[in-house]
Amino acid sequence: MTLRPRITRLMLRDFRSYRALDLRADAALVALVGDNGAGKTNILEAISLFSPGRGLRRAELRDMRHMAQGGAPAGEGPGDAASFAVSITLDEASGGARLGAALEERAGALSRRSRIDGEAVSSPAAFAEYVRIVWLTPALDGLFAGPPGDRRRFLDRLVLAVDASHGARVNAFERALRSRNRLLEDPRADAAWLDAVEREVAELGVAVASARRETADRLAALAATRRDAPSAFPWAGLRLDGAIEDMVAGAPALDVEDHYRRLLRDGRARDRAAGRTLSGPQATNLAVRHGPRDMPAELCSTGEQKALLIGLALAHARLVAAMSGMAPLVLLDEIAAHLDPGRRRALYLELAELGAQVWMTGADPALFGELPAGSQLLRVTPGAAAPFMAPV
Repeated sequence: MTLRPRITRLMLRDFRSYRALDLRADAALVALVGDNGAGKTNILEAISLFSPGRGLRRAELRDMRHMAQGGAPAGEGPGDAASFAVSITLDEASGGARLGAALEERAGALSRRSRIDGEAVSSPAAFAEYVRIVWLTPALDGLFAGPPGDRRRFLDRLVLAVDASHGARVNAFERALRSRNRLLEDPRADAAWLDAVEREVAELGVAVASARRETADRLAALAATRRDAPSAFPWAGLRLDGAIEDMVAGAPALDVEDHYRRLLRDGRARDRAAGRTLSGPQATNLAVRHGPRDMPAELCSTGEQKALLIGLALAHARLVAAMSGMAPLVLLDEIAAHLDPGRRRALYLELAELGAQVWMTGADPALFGELPAGSQLLRVTPGAAAPFMAPV
């Protein structure tokens, strides 16, 4: 049985443009309507904090604090704690849990706090027992034609929705790489210490590559099952271009680690000259193809790329539900702005079929005229949000 958690209440304090907000929701599809700059995306960002990582904007936590006139963090004063707090309450069918995320600052020190039903938990990864979250934002519109690093981050976000420990694994791998690069800069570095760091790089790198490989393969397989299904959003072909990812698909992890360690050892002179580590998962590329047209995604038109990206997001939401047993919360920022009416109707029908709660934003209420009955529209104005009209 798949759990389908919904947010029934969202509360913000000193978060972004909101001094205080107490917002109630009662639908599977929730649309936030308001002018540009009104604060719609801020609400989505607040919800995204209940997943591991830095949220859908990848912003620093200090930048999420409410700013008073003059640019100072609201509430900041001598000896005071400048902070923000976000909480969500889930529906009773999902257990009615209350999840809290906060930033606290005292005497210049910042700390992130996570709570479940008022009890402190070690990290946002604990929220994965209650909610999984996926999102799509306008910043991803250039994903297919952009640099490989953007697609690696996108892939890691896909993995993180099904494996809450993946973010910590990637961070540890990147720290180990930085340690190796610093050692290579020093011609007097101890060889035994370099061996130890490369062992850590290999162990973490193979774990990262394995997680990426599994998620990409599962997502590609799920997309393949819908090749013949009529949809306005085409299925995507996925391929990981990376030597370590290729090896983990057909060899034991320990053998791949040994191979990777040899690559690192043999490549020290080359990497020292380059000033960085050239071999490994940090250089992997996610190649995407428009399935029905069998064309590289970066060569497709802007409209085709947008439809392909939406199709990939829908497939990812289905994969999260299948792997975790929990339909994710889906956050879609300005999703309908560049879709024709036919594709908008198709999108809303596919979203309704997901069985997930979906939060969307848009500037024009007409964009949501095709929402199915029972959906909820909320008007967002600077610092506030309220029902826009009776549910459509």
